[in-house]
Amino acid sequence: MQHIISVLVENKPRVLARVASLFARRGYNIESLAVGPTQDPKISRITLVVNGNEDILEQITKQLYKLIEVIKVGDFTNTSYVDRELALIKVNAASAVRGEVAQIVEIFRARIVDVEEKSLTVEVTGTPDKIDALEQLLRKYGIIEMTRTGRIALARGSKSL
Repeated sequence: MQHIISVLVENKPRVLARVASLFARRGYNIESLAVGPTQDPKISRITLVVNGNEDILEQITKQLYKLIEVIKVGDFTNTSYVDRELALIKVNAASAVRGEVAQIVEIFRARIVDVEEKSLTVEVTGTPDKIDALEQLLRKYGIIEMTRTGRIALARGSKSL
């Protein structure tokens, strides 16, 4: 089962390395990782996506709380949440197919952020499923290069971590 874990940590050097090292030492794979400051510049939020059962999640949570810089750990598995991811996709787009690619991009509410003679770079935000679907459609034109951020998530409504 896939879990989205949100970890509030002190915004200090080497905290991310310590968190990642904790996962590596225990042989847990991180599927996705995103880090950034919160509304408080002294605190950062690390959002991790990991696979595992409830026992593994409980073990991860206990180990995270052992790190001095960890303030709070939350799991979005049984919570209503909003999540997003960002991708940049550079696709072959000679003038003959540029219109087709632009139509696909528009349908996904994505944006063309760079145009070259033989390629377009597309920016898309959304759920991982949306990004996967756009990627699949663009593959037939030839994806030159692609990068994706990790997922970020927040609880819906007035709930917070």
